[in-house]
Amino acid sequence: MSLFRKIFGSKSDDSESELKSNERGKYMPEIKLPIDERFTINFKANGGKFLYCENLDEVFDSLNNIILENDWEEKKVLIYDDQLNLKFKNSDLKVTRTSNDAEYFLTTCENLIADDGSLLISSNQIAEKKLIEFPENFIVFATTSQITANIGEGLRGIKNNSSKKIPTNITTIKHFKTSENKEKENDFMSYGSNSKNLYLLLLEDL
Repeated sequence: MSLFRKIFGSKSDDSESELKSNERGKYMPEIKLPIDERFTINFKANGGKFLYCENLDEVFDSLNNIILENDWEEKKVLIYDDQLNLKFKNSDLKVTRTSNDAEYFLTTCENLIADDGSLLISSNQIAEKKLIEFPENFIVFATTSQITANIGEGLRGIKNNSSKKIPTNITTIKHFKTSENKEKENDFMSYGSNSKNLYLLLLEDL
């Protein structure tokens, strides 16, 4: 069963889970969900748009659907990452290196944080700029192996994966714009940046 099916299953599945939960005594220890489920639930609760992909073909299809849905076919996309630009070279994107004329930003991230549904990013993705300097619309490409339990684990992962120089400008994106909610105040790690309309293309790689 896929991650998406496990989390967003049928109503009967939800009812059964709720019944089992209610049968537990109030003094029983709380059941800790796996980190992938915790991240997805918290990410969606924050207002993020989640697209689970089992392979790269599904990633490309999902990206195309996002572009069509928002009428971005003729709009420019900001991409800093050369490897990411190469990966999506066949998607007919109008790539720019200047944020001023870009409608959306296509990027990776460092980690996905399960405990609060946030995305951990650094200078590897945004150089030394603040998030407020980027387009309102973000499309983030990540893999399930990047999900970590908390920010501490994410920071340790950044340190361990940095063969040369540890990246700077480390921050999180936690609150996202939707049609239902307004901008929320970010925590101290987000440097007072504004919320983003964010899509997550999550590729299964485990």
